[in-house]
Amino acid sequence: MIRFFYTALLTLISPILLYSLYKKKEGKPPFGPRWKEHFGVIPLLNSNKRPIWIHAVSVGESIAAIPIIKALKKQNPEQTILVTTTTSTGAEQIEKLGDLVEHRYMPIDFSFAVRGFLKATKPEKMLIMETELWPNTLHTVAKFGIPISVLNARLSEKSYLGYKKVQPLFNLLGKHLTHVCCQYQDDADRFIALGIDEGRVHVTGSVKFDIEINEQILTSGQELRELLGSERPIWVAASTHKGEDEQILAAHKVLLSSIPNALLILVPRHPERFNSVFALCQESNFNCIKRTSNQIVSSDTQVYLGDTMGEMLTLIGASDVCFMGGSLLGDKVGGHNLLEPAALAKSSITGPSYYNFLEITETLIKEEATKVVTSSDALGGLLSALLTQPEQAQLMGQNAKRFIAANSGAIANTLTLI
Repeated sequence: MIRFFYTALLTLISPILLYSLYKKKEGKPPFGPRWKEHFGVIPLLNSNKRPIWIHAVSVGESIAAIPIIKALKKQNPEQTILVTTTTSTGAEQIEKLGDLVEHRYMPIDFSFAVRGFLKATKPEKMLIMETELWPNTLHTVAKFGIPISVLNARLSEKSYLGYKKVQPLFNLLGKHLTHVCCQYQDDADRFIALGIDEGRVHVTGSVKFDIEINEQILTSGQELRELLGSERPIWVAASTHKGEDEQILAAHKVLLSSIPNALLILVPRHPERFNSVFALCQESNFNCIKRTSNQIVSSDTQVYLGDTMGEMLTLIGASDVCFMGGSLLGDKVGGHNLLEPAALAKSSITGPSYYNFLEITETLIKEEATKVVTSSDALGGLLSALLTQPEQAQLMGQNAKRFIAANSGAIANTLTLI
C-alpha cells in the first residue's frame, strides 16, 4: 500500500523531475535518443556474462566509483561491469573508462522501467554508490533475486531525521539491502537506528581516501605549474558554486594587494557554468584565460579558469594552496571533499559550511592540515599569510598526507565483503 501511494505521487511529479533532467544547459551533454533508457528500453550488453551492476547517480558518485571499478577489473579482468548514471554529466565521467565498463542510463523509479532494464542486462548483483535508494527499484531488483549492496554509504544526521519521519517507507528500502558498507561508525549507527540489522551494516571506510596519485598526475601537475609560472604564488578554488565565485574573486583582489603576481586557478563545480564564470571574471576586471583556450599564460594573467572535467588533481597539483568550494554559501551546499588536496600534500582552506564532510574536515582541522575562514576578506588574508610563508603551507600539506595514509584501505575492505 505504501509503494502504491509512493508510485502515485511519483507519477504526478515525474514530469517536473524529467523536465529538470532533460532541460538543456550550457556545457551539459545531451541525452539524444538514449533518453529511452530512463524508461527501461535498454540496448543489450556486448557480453553474454552476467555483469556486476554499479549505480552512480551523477559526477560525484561516478568519480567515487572509478577506483572500485578498476579494483574489480584488476581482481577479475573478465568480469563484465555495467555502470548506470542518471545524469549525462555522470555518463561523461564513466565514458572516460572506455572498454573497462558498459554504460547505460538508470531507469526512473517505476517498476515497469526497472523490469525492462533487468531483463535486458541480467545483472549478477547491484552495487549502489553512497545512498541512492529508490523504493520500486529496490523492490523489483530484490524480486529478481539480485543481492543489493550500498557502498561508501553516508547518512548525515539531517538525512537520518528525514528518513525517521517516513520510517514505514524506509522499512521498505532497508529490508532489501544485503550489505551497507558505511564510511564511518556514525553512519553505521544511524542505519542501525533506522532498523537495518546490525549484521548487514559494516564500517569499511571512505573509498575517497584511496586516491590514486600516480606518476602521470604528478607530472601533469608539474607541467601545468611550469606553464602557469613556477616562481609565482598560485592558489586554486576548487568546485565553486553560483554565488561563491564573487567571494572568491573578492578574496583574490585582497591577495593581489599584497602579492601582485599571485594567480588564481578557478574551477567551477558544474560545467554548464564555465562560460558564465568566465564572463564574471571579465566583468570584475580580471585578466582571465580559459584552460581550453590554449592561450599563453603571461605574468599579467590573474585568473586561470579550469573549464575542463576530470582534471581536478592536475589543477590542484599545480597550486600551493587549495580552497574547497561549496563552503561559503551558508547551509546551501555543505562543502566538498578536502581529501584530493590532502593526497597531493597541499595545504587547504574551507569556508564554515562543511557538514557534508564533517568528520573528515574536523579531523583535518585537528591535524593542522586545513583552516576555516568565514568571509572573503578572511580568505584573502589567510592566503597572503600562507603564500608568503611557504614553510607553513608545506607543513599543513605534510600533515594532510599523513592523515590520508592512516585512513586508506576502504576499497580492499569493500571488495572483501562484496
